[in-house]
Amino acid sequence: MRHSKKLMFALMALFASHQSIAAPQQLDSVAVQINDGIILESEIDNMIRTVKANAQAANQTLPSESALRTQVIERLILTHLQMQMAERIGLQIGDLQLDQTIENIAREQKMTVSQMRDQIEKDGMSFNQYREQLREEITLGEIQRIQVQRRIQVSPQEINNLVRMIEEQGLKDVEFQVGHILIDVPSNPSSEQLESASKRADAVLKRLNDGKDFKSTAIASSSGPKALEGGVWDFMNINEMPTLFAEVISGAKKGDIIGPIKSGSGFHIIKVMDTRGMQTQEIDEVKSRHILLKPSPILSEERAKAMLDNFLKQVRAGEADFADLARQYSEDPGSGAKGGELGWAEPSLYVPEFANTLMSLEPGEISEPFRTTHGWHIAQLEAKRKTDATDKFNSNRAHQLIFRRKFNEELQNWLDEMRSDAYIEIFDVASSRG
Repeated sequence: MRHSKKLMFALMALFASHQSIAAPQQLDSVAVQINDGIILESEIDNMIRTVKANAQAANQTLPSESALRTQVIERLILTHLQMQMAERIGLQIGDLQLDQTIENIAREQKMTVSQMRDQIEKDGMSFNQYREQLREEITLGEIQRIQVQRRIQVSPQEINNLVRMIEEQGLKDVEFQVGHILIDVPSNPSSEQLESASKRADAVLKRLNDGKDFKSTAIASSSGPKALEGGVWDFMNINEMPTLFAEVISGAKKGDIIGPIKSGSGFHIIKVMDTRGMQTQEIDEVKSRHILLKPSPILSEERAKAMLDNFLKQVRAGEADFADLARQYSEDPGSGAKGGELGWAEPSLYVPEFANTLMSLEPGEISEPFRTTHGWHIAQLEAKRKTDATDKFNSNRAHQLIFRRKFNEELQNWLDEMRSDAYIEIFDVASSRG
């Protein structure tokens, strides 16, 4: 047995008022054990409150309390599994990196950090809570990028085929907002399990066709990655959405419900929530270069930053050339030999801290040292340009579209694999509180 099966009801206490003895009360309890970690009942309660507040603000109906609780637990399980993976590989988002991200967010909102802090606290969240929530979001994004990116291969033939198709047919000028419900099946399901899932999918489809709200049905029934968001994906064109969507969406119109469609993961129901013309006729690209230093047992964080501070001082004083320093010191094997040159690219291809830093610079400007998961950088924005994304389709753009499609597919596969390999025990805490 990978883990001993223990009933872990921790953090439970009785307390007494200093004025009078109060009745015994459970302060908190373990709701789920995941490998060697736990989910507390308070985490579930907090997320349920957040989902309800968001639903109220969006005038969105929600399913029953038990259905909502099930979805929240599932989301927290996946979050904890990813955070456990990040801990195992030593991925940590330090305070310096977090501070830089907060500064970038404040700048984008045309606020100072102090103003943003006041607004957050006015909205009912402490700034420390906000920082830790943001740290978790960045960690999740990074662990997904690290673990999923290496599972993706985009072949030259795939790129050439897409470029040729786009040149012959033109880039699809329609984007779809897709609603998705997944009725999942276990690995190697029996015929009874398949039949049961098929019947549940048919029942869900009937409810939808009878006019039941799609979003609340998705929250109640779906095992898909966007279940808590009502099953709704952001607008995508046909070339970047998951293959399953693309195969059935082409030619569909707003309001169409398609399915159930059987795949290895279960039965899918898809709805075209909305359509629109392509919103991005032009894409922003940046030309940049950087110097990367990677902290190690030999090179401390402080020493790496100090070295980059010194490089920056030398370049600004005209005592050293950026390209020469990159060739001599940069630990990015792809760009170091080229004087740090990264060429033209969409900022979204880079990790968020790098992209945000570039977008905050003016052409010719060099950043202060900043930290990403790759290490410490200084970056120079050499130029910006807008590229026509419809008429001038190129291999870089094709690679990005194929990569995004494969990333969405592989991310779900990776999460499913982690969950199936994990030891998970859900305790019936909620009923014991009645």
